[in-house]
Amino acid sequence: MVFTLKVWRHYLYREKCTVYTDHKSLKYLRSQKELNLRQCRWVELLKKYDLSIEYHPGKANVVADALSRKVAVELRAMFARLILSLDGGLVGKLQVKPSLIQLIREKQLQDRILEPHVQDIVKGRPSDFSFGDNGVLCFKSRIVVPGDIELRRTILTDAHSSPFAMHPGSTKMYRGLKDEYYWVGLKKDIAEFVS
Repeated sequence: MVFTLKVWRHYLYREKCTVYTDHKSLKYLRSQKELNLRQCRWVELLKKYDLSIEYHPGKANVVADALSRKVAVELRAMFARLILSLDGGLVGKLQVKPSLIQLIREKQLQDRILEPHVQDIVKGRPSDFSFGDNGVLCFKSRIVVPGDIELRRTILTDAHSSPFAMHPGSTKMYRGLKDEYYWVGLKKDIAEFVS
């Protein structure tokens, strides 16, 4: 459920939706008093969505996802067949995220406009800027994208044309990107890119 919410977030943000699950305890996840760290992260993620969780018994759910009903051996065999049939395009797409973060970090180091913010952090001055876990400069926990036009276009293309994006309009694309990335003129750039 968490994976699905992350993948389809640009469609689900600010939309009323219902999750049907055969895992009865998920219905009560938000009302539990004691949670482990993973469950706490799940609850924080769920707070971002306007959703209700409904229990639907697995045996009664005739349209259940076929993958969730397969045994592990069958899934491994199916996965092996999928790997053999990949044309390389999707594999290249899967490798974009880590190299994108690395590229952003490199471009941040070259961007003179960001230097004062880095100095504020280094000198311990109060600031809305900070370094993320991956060493990337962030503004209010969003990755700061430097003024490199090619880099920004790469991010916009990935958000608009990835296999999971389904070509969102400018509003949904902005909702999806504004929580992860920050740059001055983000909304305007998205509107121009989509039009």
